[in-house]
Amino acid sequence: MKKGFVFGKFLPFHKGHEAMIRFAITQCDHLTVLICCSDQEQLPGKMRKSWLDETFAGITNLDIRIFEYEEALLPNSSVSSETISEIWAKTFSRLLPDHTLLITSEPYGEYVARFMGIQHISFDPSRIRVPVSASAIRQELTNWWDYLPDSVKPDLSFKVVLLGTESTGKTTLTAQLADHFHATYVLEAGRDLIDDSNEFTIDDLYLVANAHATIIDDASRGSSPLLFIDTDIHITISYGRYAFDTALEISPEIFRKNRADLYLYLNNDVPYVQDGTRLSQDERNKLDIFHRKTLQDFNIAYEEITGNWEERFEKAVALTNLAMQKKMEWIARLASPNT
Repeated sequence: MKKGFVFGKFLPFHKGHEAMIRFAITQCDHLTVLICCSDQEQLPGKMRKSWLDETFAGITNLDIRIFEYEEALLPNSSVSSETISEIWAKTFSRLLPDHTLLITSEPYGEYVARFMGIQHISFDPSRIRVPVSASAIRQELTNWWDYLPDSVKPDLSFKVVLLGTESTGKTTLTAQLADHFHATYVLEAGRDLIDDSNEFTIDDLYLVANAHATIIDDASRGSSPLLFIDTDIHITISYGRYAFDTALEISPEIFRKNRADLYLYLNNDVPYVQDGTRLSQDERNKLDIFHRKTLQDFNIAYEEITGNWEERFEKAVALTNLAMQKKMEWIARLASPNT
């Protein structure tokens, strides 16, 4: 059996990596992918592995492993170095003693294979087939978004959730912000599943929780790295507490799909509008208290949005710009030492 391997940091994993791995699978009977995770990097290996696991699900002759190492013992370099390649070759020989083929897109691949005494195949070293690099993605995520596999997008997307009690303008502001930023948006799933806020069951809330999480996950894999979301799982939980004095049992996966970068809470200091399906104004204000308590219990920090409609929009735009800038700076530092 011919065994080959591919190694990389995958910070982040992109379609160029995917193309190389799919090519490598055709060159051997069994392929190992080593995700090399330095003790100086910020992005956990478990997340990187989840990207590859999802992308290559169902391929049986593929083994995806995390290799954690100390950078003081295994140095990195931005240029191909025979000295560094020899050090890594010894490590790879220890980890994969029966592998006889290495596939890379970098000049150092030839060095590593030579020191290991195995075959090397170079894949698209000029990046003509898939013209992208991880460093380019880290510097300009928006421009390179389409070069990310769908498995990666939910973790690198920037999600803004709009929260608040009924009749505070969440739906309208969500659409306005998405239009302003040319972004994707998700409306509240409960509007389609529950006709009247005065009539619903616990089972209805579970349906909402699952449906909304699925819609968010699908939208986060779309054409924009920026996603605005009307309501989230914490509001569904709050409805369970408010209406039934019950704590919904929510899976970690649903919480993961709902996780956001910025939470905007719309204050109820705007005129109340009864559309025939909402709670009474008194109950709506009572629900506001439940929402805030639920967010506090789950340690969700949020920014308060108050004032008239124009003031709300302007404040939401400013907060989004500030938080998005911080997220882009974090992505740019993914391959840098922990700070």
